[in-house]
Amino acid sequence: MAVPELAPRRTLGGVIAVWVVAALIAVAVGIFTPVDLRAAWLGVGLGGCLLAAFAIQLWSGRSQGFTERVAASVLGATVVMGVISLGFGLAAIVPG
Repeated sequence: MAVPELAPRRTLGGVIAVWVVAALIAVAVGIFTPVDLRAAWLGVGLGGCLLAAFAIQLWSGRSQGFTERVAASVLGATVVMGVISLGFGLAAIVPG
């Protein structure tokens, strides 16, 4: 017999926290790395987001939906980093 949780914790905050970390990493990579090394460092940053997603979701202490929350965190981080890197890529080809 499973005992229901009396006050379940919110899990959306952990997912959004990983997205914010991804945005900060992508901006830092876009500013501080040379153009030819950005793709490699974005991959390293995405790996860091994966580790952050695991850590945040393990810290929340809920086992129900763990895989879905980690997947949503990493997928969202990928989209956020992709959009920001697209912006930096377009800025790099515009003359000025």
